[in-house]
Amino acid sequence: MNALQWLNLTRHGESTGNIAYRTVLGTDAEETGISERDADVPLSEAGRRQAESLGRWLAALPEDERPTTVLASPFVRTLDTARIALAQAPDTASGLEIRVDERLRDRDQGMLEGLTPTGVRRRFPSEAERLARLGKFYYRPPGGESWADLALRLRSLYRDVASDSTGGRVLVVTHDAIVVVTRYLVEGLSEREVLEIEGEPVANCSVSRWRNDGPRLGPVSYNDCTHLLGAGAAAV
Repeated sequence: MNALQWLNLTRHGESTGNIAYRTVLGTDAEETGISERDADVPLSEAGRRQAESLGRWLAALPEDERPTTVLASPFVRTLDTARIALAQAPDTASGLEIRVDERLRDRDQGMLEGLTPTGVRRRFPSEAERLARLGKFYYRPPGGESWADLALRLRSLYRDVASDSTGGRVLVVTHDAIVVVTRYLVEGLSEREVLEIEGEPVANCSVSRWRNDGPRLGPVSYNDCTHLLGAGAAAV
């Protein structure tokens, strides 16, 4: 990733799925109550406000830090976040197109999609045991992906980004797991270190940044929410 000057990642704004999940958190529910397929879950009204705040942050960036490339997950909530944010920053967005890349999609949960942790334990106790034995980083649900799988597709993505990004300043609009695994890759973290970091939820529309300080990208900020004051609560 040496060709990059700036790498900026943001999680999508709060979605209706985030709200549904918070509603059942701490209850006895086995399902999240999310009716759409994951790719179609939309932003909430608070999520749209967060995206607008993200756009104002983009507009306030110094000219030599403004993105020259914008990449987004193909999911509705990420694409809408990117579009709303760029609409708030017309000078920054001038001449930019949002490039959709499926390697930025959220982690595939496979047959466990739509289940709460309680639901997994009750309906698939052997999978709950396998998760406990293997750990979150290497556990792959049937038909789904592990965190290690995310790392593989992101290595491919960032190789491409480093080789063809115009100007070398990239904004990525994506999902929480992608933000965390990107930090694992860029900073050369261990399994233990990345799982410790994952204990702090990545907030909706938070910003994580890395800058090229010579031999490699170095961290500037992580999970920064200062631009979101008054835009609505961060979500799980």
